[in-house]
Amino acid sequence: MAIEPNLVEGFHRLSQKERLQRLKQLCDLSNEDLQVLSGETQLPPEVTDHLIENTIGYFPIPMGVITHFSMDGKEILIPMAVEETSIIAAASATAKWIKRDGTIRTYSKGNLIIGQVQIPHLKDVVRSRQILQANQDLLIGLANACIPGLVNRGGGVRDLVVREIARPGEDGAMLVLHILCDPCDAMGANLINQVCEALKPRVEELTGERVGLCILSNLVDTKLVAAEVVIRGVEKNLGLGIEEATLFAQADVYRAATHNKGVLNGIDPILIATGNDWRAVEAGIHAYAARSGKYQPVTHWRMEGSDLVGKIEVPLAVGIAGGVTRIHPTARVALKILKVSRAEDLARICAAVGLVQNLGALKALTTVGIVKGHMQLHAANLAIAAGAAVHEIAAVRDRLAQILLVEKSINLSRAREILDSIRELDQTVKIH
Repeated sequence: MAIEPNLVEGFHRLSQKERLQRLKQLCDLSNEDLQVLSGETQLPPEVTDHLIENTIGYFPIPMGVITHFSMDGKEILIPMAVEETSIIAAASATAKWIKRDGTIRTYSKGNLIIGQVQIPHLKDVVRSRQILQANQDLLIGLANACIPGLVNRGGGVRDLVVREIARPGEDGAMLVLHILCDPCDAMGANLINQVCEALKPRVEELTGERVGLCILSNLVDTKLVAAEVVIRGVEKNLGLGIEEATLFAQADVYRAATHNKGVLNGIDPILIATGNDWRAVEAGIHAYAARSGKYQPVTHWRMEGSDLVGKIEVPLAVGIAGGVTRIHPTARVALKILKVSRAEDLARICAAVGLVQNLGALKALTTVGIVKGHMQLHAANLAIAAGAAVHEIAAVRDRLAQILLVEKSINLSRAREILDSIRELDQTVKIH
């Protein structure tokens, strides 16, 4: 379904109350949903006490939406919970560019998460490997017997793989049994950990060896998501500059780390907004980036004629069922805004936004530079940090923006000077 242009155009210029009313129209939200988003309905203490221990309060993070985002032929609004000033603005501007001149396409490769059962020290590696492989069907049956709810929903353990790994710095090897499981629409961490623990006694009984760790892996290279952006008629110098930025990241690990951080600027805020484990996803993406033995960028951009083509492929295990995604009221509303019905849909959105966010950063780096865009949006933060009251923020921000055009930089001291001058002027006007 297409989003009415008049409802998203100029969205950033509306008041928060007006934005919420637009969102209500666009995403079929209820008044109760709006109360959650506005903070009027808070997360109940009885819920927080079950989420973590020693609860003492809340740490609010602003939540906004990316506008103009069109992927796989559909237009969507994308909620982000994030504190960094330029992320949503850059993503929306880049999405608008792509919507006008190009396309975003996504697809998935695999749907299995991984659990690991480790045998650290073995008396007979070959014998133990043969026993585990011979009893594969038995172990899969035992695994699925302890997660009947998931099996009834169409998921469950699909395969077992035995891996032999050399012990670092010493002779000998360890065996690791990989349990490959379809978690359906759950992230699946608790489910796969349960399966690993349940198999431990039988693995020890069959092999006569002692099992060590039983735990999931966050490197889910059996559950990959990919996205591709194509923009037509890109100015040659801009396109080649973005292509060169990819080559820089491929050649230099220091640049690759920052390159990938820009990707995660797009992915993490969606995961936080929807109650997903962003730390697990980050760990998996960084590990995937280093799978060749050298840390690499997870996106690649190149010019094909006059078209700019970008691609991303990353492991993404996310959920829309169970856990915090259903307990946290804001996460529930975020999923409602996204209108996703499958965890795979959420993973595809994350990958696409990561690629778009990366493009926005590279475009800024190869044109005006990253500082200008950041500083323009950072002006309001400086005004607040300088002590500006609500009615003074806009005036301080606008003056800082004017200074930035001339001096190319702004700081807290300048913000304080501007605030003092505004207050002095106000005081003079009042006296006269």
